[in-house]
Amino acid sequence: MGFITSLLVLSLLVFFHELGHFLVARYFGVKVETFSVGFGNKIFKKHYKGTEYCISSIPLGGYVKMKGQDDLDPKKESFDSDSYNSKTPLQKIGILLAGPFANFIVAFFLFIIIGFLGVQKTAPVIGQVVENSPAQNAGLIANDKILAINGAKIEFWMDLSSYIKESYGSLLFTIERDGKVTNLKVSPKVNETKNIFGESVKRRLVGIAPSNQSITKNYYGLDAISFGFTQTIESSKMIFLGVIKLIEGVISPTEVGGVISIFQVTSKASEVGIVALLSLTALISVNLGVLNLLPIPALDGGHIIFNLYEFITRKKASMKIVYKLTILGWIILLALMVLGVYNDINRLISG
Repeated sequence: MGFITSLLVLSLLVFFHELGHFLVARYFGVKVETFSVGFGNKIFKKHYKGTEYCISSIPLGGYVKMKGQDDLDPKKESFDSDSYNSKTPLQKIGILLAGPFANFIVAFFLFIIIGFLGVQKTAPVIGQVVENSPAQNAGLIANDKILAINGAKIEFWMDLSSYIKESYGSLLFTIERDGKVTNLKVSPKVNETKNIFGESVKRRLVGIAPSNQSITKNYYGLDAISFGFTQTIESSKMIFLGVIKLIEGVISPTEVGGVISIFQVTSKASEVGIVALLSLTALISVNLGVLNLLPIPALDGGHIIFNLYEFITRKKASMKIVYKLTILGWIILLALMVLGVYNDINRLISG
């Protein structure tokens, strides 16, 4: 069941990505010759209004084949009025952006649904106080519930961490202890710690850790829309930053996962519950959007760069250079796919 769920999630996200390209291409009058979910041999196909809709045998992607555009052979061009090549650079950029944008839209709506169903967040209750820390010196103890800092309401533990990180000077903690509310002055110290990428960073710390208590937060109406927008933006920034850290060598190439990892994690999320599955689906959708915008030839981002060059210089990029860069792009993509599968197999072997 987990495998089928994973397959459905990946296929649906690819479908919406390609649907974005399809709709905007048709809007600009480009003939779409093929709309395929999956690669390889076509196991189902139907012709409708000049387009062949099909499901192919390898359900690990998909594509929209537009007249005059062929990633496998960039030299094939057509300048008929209904071809991709006859459109202006801005129109072609619009078509290219539509796929990733569709993934962001899908994630946005998924996050809205998640907010409506309820999000589990860590409660602002202290679980542990580090010895000789600013928190202990100020009198904070385990099970204290933090209500506010300098008068700013603290609803979740994340609010607490963010406020301390961005603060200056001493902080006035308003806490609840044994049903009584009191104020304690805490003076954070700058210490070295690790960020989510394992890098050493200096940060203001008070020396407390959260308890295992959690709060379910539901978002409705405008709050749900705001939650969906914020989560989509933050997820996009985190994935983009992760790519940067990978290029810089901060994240090891061994951390790159492939399709096996996607299927494993999606399968586990489906067993946990609907919120976990929707959350992971939203993250994968954002991931598809961000990665497709990378300036790698053969990806949407690479084609956008070529069209930006044409828009700025008023002349097309050399077809010889485009062809060579596209081949290079495919080599990079295939290498990343092989690396991901290799790492997945190593993780399976090591347990």
